[in-house]
Amino acid sequence: MSEFGPGLAIILGIVEGLTEFLPVSSTGHLILVGHWLGFTGGVAVSVEISIQLGSILAIIAYERNRIASVLRQARAEQASFRKLIKGANKASDLSMKQDWSYILYRSAGDQPNLWFLLGLSIAFIPAAVLGLLARPWIEAYLFNPISVAITLITGGLIILMVEARPRKPTITELDHVNFMTAILVGLAQCFSLVPGVSRSGATIVGGLLVGMERRVATEYSFFLALPTMIAATTYKMYKSQDLLTSSDVFALAIGLVVAFFVAWAVIAAFLTFLKKHTLRTFGYYRMLLGCVVLFVFG
Repeated sequence: MSEFGPGLAIILGIVEGLTEFLPVSSTGHLILVGHWLGFTGGVAVSVEISIQLGSILAIIAYERNRIASVLRQARAEQASFRKLIKGANKASDLSMKQDWSYILYRSAGDQPNLWFLLGLSIAFIPAAVLGLLARPWIEAYLFNPISVAITLITGGLIILMVEARPRKPTITELDHVNFMTAILVGLAQCFSLVPGVSRSGATIVGGLLVGMERRVATEYSFFLALPTMIAATTYKMYKSQDLLTSSDVFALAIGLVVAFFVAWAVIAAFLTFLKKHTLRTFGYYRMLLGCVVLFVFG
């Protein structure tokens, strides 16, 4: 088994940065590269998950202005929402009181940033709960090249089928993503717990299926990645604190820095790519890679 050092950390950081936000599965690629280089076992699994922190920081840095704006406006909208509730409760005539359905309907239109954050919070929960329960089994039985190859091919076929379906997007702005849409995308994200499916692929395809425009689905995938990946990497780092040595931690830090800069560049390039192209290229790539992996490791 290969030792985890700075050289290997740089390679894994590049792979993570290149693949995290593309619908090709960063975890799947890290597993394949790890097996190819002889880097397997408990330390490898911990590194393959923990190194995602670099990409998390990249999306925070890239979307920092939008994130700050959403948080700032949501805070102001929270106060407005409270006033709306108090105003309804103070109505002296019961027939004049707003019922909750109307209050929530009005709030969804008047406080879009607040509901955007609430939607993200709810969308994050299904994958978080399922991941907490199933992660040990997944790591034990699915962190291998054959499983990755099968899910790569399956995911590629799904991408091609979704892109082939005629559709007219109904959600063309990020702040138009409603509460129910967020929940559906969150459920789609659960499939990404299987290595090779791709978190971004599952959420982008889920977004397309519920009516999001392709670029909006991609940006929403970026935002949903924040609570999901922060929870996953924090949990894995905590669980691995006795497994990783000081030299492993140093190498991991190098990998995180590399993943940060590579992911930042990929985010910008991917959004530019989607202005004129579909996801079909990634569907074909997944299928080709999956077939190659089956041939090599099968």
